[in-house]
Amino acid sequence: MLKWNRIVNKTMRLFLSSRNCSSAYGEKGKSIHCWISLRLCSGGTPAPFFLTVGKHRKALGSRRILLGNGASQAAIWDQGAVLAVMRRNVRWGGRYMSSDDQLEHSLIQSLKALRKQIFLWQNQWHTINPAAYLQPFLDVIQSDETGAPITGVALSSVHKILTLDVIDQNTVNVEEAMRLVVDSVTSCRFEVTDPASEEVVLMKILQVLLVCMKSKASVMLSNQHVCTIVNTCFRIVHQAEKKGELLQRIARRTMHELVRCIFSHLSNVENTKHALVNRSSTAKLELGGIDNDYAFGAKQAANGNNSEYDDRSSSGSFGSNSAGQVGTVREESMVVAGNGKEAIPYDLHLMTEPYGVPCMVEIFHFLCSLLNAVEHMGMDPRSNTLAFEEDVPLFALGLINSAIELGGPSFRRHPRLLSLIQDELFRNLMQFGLSMSPLILSMVCSIVLNLYHHLRTELKLQLEAFFSCVILRLAQGKYGASYQQQEVAMEALADFCRQKTFMVEMYANLDCDITCRNVFEDLANLLSKSAFPVNCPLSAMHILALDGLIAVIQGMAERIGNGSVSSEQAPVILQEYLPFWMVKCDNYADPVHWVPFVRRRKYIKRRLMIGADHFNRDPKKGLEFLQGTHLLPDKLDPQSVACFFRYTAGLDKNLVGDFLGNHDEFCVQVLHEFAGTFDFQDMNLDTALRLFLETFRLPGESQKIQRVLEAFSERYYEQSPQILANKDAALLLSYSLIMLNTDQHNVQVKKKMTEEDFIRNNRHINGGNDLPREFLSELYHSICKNEIRTTPEQGFGYPEMTPSRWIDLMHKSKKTAPFIIADSIAYLDHDMFAIMSGPTIAAISVVFDHAEHEDVYQTCIDGFLAVAKISACHHLEDVLDDLVVSLCKFTTLLNPSSVDEPVLAFGDDTKARMATVTVFTIANRYGDYIRTGWRNILDCILRLHKLGLLPARVASDAADESEFSADPGHGKPITNSLSSAHLQSIGTPRRSSGLMGRFSQLLSLDTEEPRSQPTEQQLAAHQRTLQTIQKCHIDSIFTESKFLQAESLLQLARALIWAAGRPQKGSSSPEDEDTAVFCLELLIAITLNNRDRIVLLWQGVYEHIANIVQSTVMPCALVEKAVFGLLRICQRLLPYKENLADELLRSLQLVLKLDARVADAYCEQITQEVSRLVKANATHIRSQMGWRTITSLLSITARHPEASEAGFDALLFIMSDGAHLFPVNYVLCIDAARQFAESRVGQAERSVRALDLMSSSVDCLARWTHEAKEAIGEEDAGKMFQDIGDLWLRLVQGLRKVCLDQREDVRNHALLSLQKCLTGVDGIRISHGLWLQCFDLVIFTMIDDLLEIAQGHQKDYRNMEGTLILATKLLSNVFLQLLHELSQLSTFCKLWLVLELLKNILLVMKTRGVLMQRSALGGDSLWELTWLHVNNIAPSLQSEVFPDQDPELKHGSLVSSEAVSVPSSVTTTTEGAGPGS
Repeated sequence: MLKWNRIVNKTMRLFLSSRNCSSAYGEKGKSIHCWISLRLCSGGTPAPFFLTVGKHRKALGSRRILLGNGASQAAIWDQGAVLAVMRRNVRWGGRYMSSDDQLEHSLIQSLKALRKQIFLWQNQWHTINPAAYLQPFLDVIQSDETGAPITGVALSSVHKILTLDVIDQNTVNVEEAMRLVVDSVTSCRFEVTDPASEEVVLMKILQVLLVCMKSKASVMLSNQHVCTIVNTCFRIVHQAEKKGELLQRIARRTMHELVRCIFSHLSNVENTKHALVNRSSTAKLELGGIDNDYAFGAKQAANGNNSEYDDRSSSGSFGSNSAGQVGTVREESMVVAGNGKEAIPYDLHLMTEPYGVPCMVEIFHFLCSLLNAVEHMGMDPRSNTLAFEEDVPLFALGLINSAIELGGPSFRRHPRLLSLIQDELFRNLMQFGLSMSPLILSMVCSIVLNLYHHLRTELKLQLEAFFSCVILRLAQGKYGASYQQQEVAMEALADFCRQKTFMVEMYANLDCDITCRNVFEDLANLLSKSAFPVNCPLSAMHILALDGLIAVIQGMAERIGNGSVSSEQAPVILQEYLPFWMVKCDNYADPVHWVPFVRRRKYIKRRLMIGADHFNRDPKKGLEFLQGTHLLPDKLDPQSVACFFRYTAGLDKNLVGDFLGNHDEFCVQVLHEFAGTFDFQDMNLDTALRLFLETFRLPGESQKIQRVLEAFSERYYEQSPQILANKDAALLLSYSLIMLNTDQHNVQVKKKMTEEDFIRNNRHINGGNDLPREFLSELYHSICKNEIRTTPEQGFGYPEMTPSRWIDLMHKSKKTAPFIIADSIAYLDHDMFAIMSGPTIAAISVVFDHAEHEDVYQTCIDGFLAVAKISACHHLEDVLDDLVVSLCKFTTLLNPSSVDEPVLAFGDDTKARMATVTVFTIANRYGDYIRTGWRNILDCILRLHKLGLLPARVASDAADESEFSADPGHGKPITNSLSSAHLQSIGTPRRSSGLMGRFSQLLSLDTEEPRSQPTEQQLAAHQRTLQTIQKCHIDSIFTESKFLQAESLLQLARALIWAAGRPQKGSSSPEDEDTAVFCLELLIAITLNNRDRIVLLWQGVYEHIANIVQSTVMPCALVEKAVFGLLRICQRLLPYKENLADELLRSLQLVLKLDARVADAYCEQITQEVSRLVKANATHIRSQMGWRTITSLLSITARHPEASEAGFDALLFIMSDGAHLFPVNYVLCIDAARQFAESRVGQAERSVRALDLMSSSVDCLARWTHEAKEAIGEEDAGKMFQDIGDLWLRLVQGLRKVCLDQREDVRNHALLSLQKCLTGVDGIRISHGLWLQCFDLVIFTMIDDLLEIAQGHQKDYRNMEGTLILATKLLSNVFLQLLHELSQLSTFCKLWLVLELLKNILLVMKTRGVLMQRSALGGDSLWELTWLHVNNIAPSLQSEVFPDQDPELKHGSLVSSEAVSVPSSVTTTTEGAGPGS
């Protein structure tokens, strides 16, 4: 007994451990089945324990866990166990007499014989016929004399043997053994003693059949046996409905495992053309296993099939005849298909071959037939009966889904299986897709998703129908769908949208197909609309729609980086009409071919929609419009008009019917062409008539009806002449059907036509003969059950899929264009996004507005960023602008502040902070494609600026760091430190700027009204605000503006000008001025950062600064920023933009237009900046206009006390040594120097220096003359010499003016400078005429002016005598030094005009006693010298001045002119006036 207890304990521990590591039903049949069979031997001794393990018994530590060694011992123990259980039964425990011998039952004898035989087998097990050791157990299983416990033990034994892997493909006679096992198990018979034991046997049957399919030897099973296994398992599934829940679950799970195991083999099966050809008759086979409780009697009776299984309380049986209902070879050589046509007989040989496609066809069709159960019972698919509405279909759908998952794309290689999916399966999916059960709908959607994934190339029109007639109908909720249905449909749609190429393929294959619906547009609109919460809070439905929408958008965004094609696609242009309705692409696999093809088709489709709208308003004008757009030929032909009516959606079907029924010859031709577009091949008459009348409304006039039906009848008879004798028979029968339809479905008809009436009315119409009664009866019932709608649906709704429409779809699918497979490149994303962008942005915005959870916020933000990326990639600037506008609203920065602490409110608003970061992320990443959106972005920036939240250097141009170190208006970027604030130093006072300032205000306690310390929540809000602003990288928008595209940069500049507002005369509010200053800073920053594109910006920048300058009458920060910003721009850009130098320098004339008060306030700083500009860019100023501006600015400063020094310093830089003197600026600089020379501001020394600058400039003239002579030769340099002479004349004229200065030293220095310039002209070619002008305009005029001043006794002029002497000396020296040149002048005599001037001088000197003869001997040097020179010029002048003097004395002192030498002083002056003086 102790030994027994130890065995039990050990066994239980092993059992429990196996339970912990095993699962009854694992995925793909890889479960571990562990159980313990306790068998008691006769005599009450404990029976040995056997542990059988499933396919994964390696997990328990050994390949074969068996209490004993070898398969032989297992077989011995198994037969012993069976014997032990049998002996417990009185029937098997006793003996009986038969004649003289005492015999045992044959079952016991066979088991005992097996025990003996096992010890005789010495060979390897695979060389032994498995039937030898399986047959005794199989006999027990098939015996109807054994009870459930005995049968169960026998089944367990078979199961264990199969799991030991002793039977494989190499085993002797394995094929016969496997089939023997299947036949025996499927025909298992036993006595039912109690319900529990019966369920055990059924479960073991399932186990054995499943292990048969999973074993290595399963490939030896025939198609027939695989069908038998499936059918048997399904019968157990059905019977289990009345049993315990455990059996139900195990049975269903086994069925799933079988299907998965079978169809996983599909990929290994070669393409078979001889797969079972009968597709519709097999329904009777599969359903035969279901007893009457399922009420499939109608179907069974129709197919002549009766179940042999009787659910009795006393016994159970699985007869061989009933077990093989799937694919059983039947006696009938021909069976009637479900559509009424004869089916091709089975190939009996195929069913006996190793299993493959034939059995899979039968099984798959069997599964599809389960979905027809409700239909065959005549029950409403929307019935709430669980068994029919949900349980059976759901079970069948699950099996189908498993088959598709495992078979995958291999279905495509087997036409029969593919045909089942295309037609029967999808038709049932369409039906159950409208089920009220969310479970069924969910499973249907899962199957379609799998089909799309694996077989979409073969299911183009089926997918279109599914989305149009199921998903779109349910998700919209317009057709009575419940909320649960809508939600499931939306979930399914979201799953489809997560397939990266789904929407692209819908667009390319359906939206771009003229004959198909715009499924992509419909789905995109559905998602957008469904995301909108209308007068309700955000729900799961809205989030689902949003997920689907964003999945589509993100798919587009991901394709951008995969080598997207250029967004600048050539527009589609139709130059002339070409037939396009049935045109196909040359190569649907090559994007080079199909991309332009589908884009052209989509363009045509859009134009057709517009044409349909015109046609609905006026048919004649509509056709003319289509002709004008080359969609119809210039001369209408019947075929093109017929195709327009047939394939264009949205036409008014009343107008189409009237047109087709018209008696006009052209209309009749169109009608016949229209009928020719239909395919009525192998179609029932009523179905064909339904399809025909769905495309237009049948006219009400009898003549029109006749014409329409004649065309229909002719086309129908042409394609389906099987029963009808001629087209007249088709016409008469069509008329009869129309009349029957009216009779049956018109409420005003009280007495309805009977079937006999209908048959009688149609006698002798088939060429004088009667039509088959069955044919007419079928037509009668079809019309009675389903009305032919003579008033078809209008518009673009989502019609329900009717049988006739499905038949038409199957016909079309044979002719439709191939399915285009989209790859990961964005070929059509531009067109697609242009369609859905607007609704998408609106939908995401509304959800973002209503959302309350951060995960939803993030989902929306991801969508916004994806939209921005796509818009930028495809250059959809308007879309990006709309996105920016929408996002800016959520930042709360544009809203009027209604809270006391907007900074705290911003920090506490997660949505606003996320939106703000997103706005500036878009601005930084995709600024190239922002246009009008810059205004909204700047509004946000200005709001942050007013709140003091911007970094201090947002407006910096980041081009010259040293420049900002000296500029008090610029600080350092904000940091995380809560330090003191920085204040704005330029302009009107305002509150502290920068986020640090906000913190300081918060933390400061030294205010007039003491505040309490900030709370932790407030500090946290401020910290969040700080982090948000740092994430925005606002300064990068402007510092990186040099990378913006030209149009975007221009729009940014315009937005800044717009945001600054138009300056107004008079005072403005400090806030407005602060905004204007800030915008101007940003404008200047981007101008400086884009020096290479200054031409683009300059006009707007200049006009804005000009408006500021001209409208400002008082000094203020704005005008200061404008003026110095303008100077700064010129400083920075002149070296790089020589072609713009004139424009830039001309802009500085705005400084000259400043109001006097403004100019006076900033004159010194302006001059300093101009001085810097000149020193840095003198070599870049080439034009006279530019120099005129510079010298004008410098000249003004000559009389300004503070600015004159800087101005003269700049002039000195230009003129010193002639470094920057050029012919173009010579006169301007001379005038400016004269201004400084005449200026009495400052010391006279500066005036003298100015005169030196003027006089020394004559060297430049000499140098230019020499350079011109060297460069182009003396002969060709005449014009240049003349120009230089003119410059010289302007120089001496300027000096002449200074010679009249009140200050003696300045005046006298000017005379000396003038003399230098007049006598030092050896290197300058002065023309004779120029000398005359010089004497006239300079020398004589100067002396006249000096004499006038001297005679006027001006008090302000001191020591004029000395000045006159210098002037006279200048005159004499010039005249004498240049006498030779002057004497060559033809007008030399005019110079004698100088005698009058000399005479006046001598008279003055005589009057004042200066010129007197002191002695007659001529010892007075002054007297002698004077007359020595005067007599050389005018010998008679002495007698005129001293008429009373002795003539001899007058001439006594005369000497010959040859004896007169040039005074040394003159010679010295002349020599000193050479180059370099």
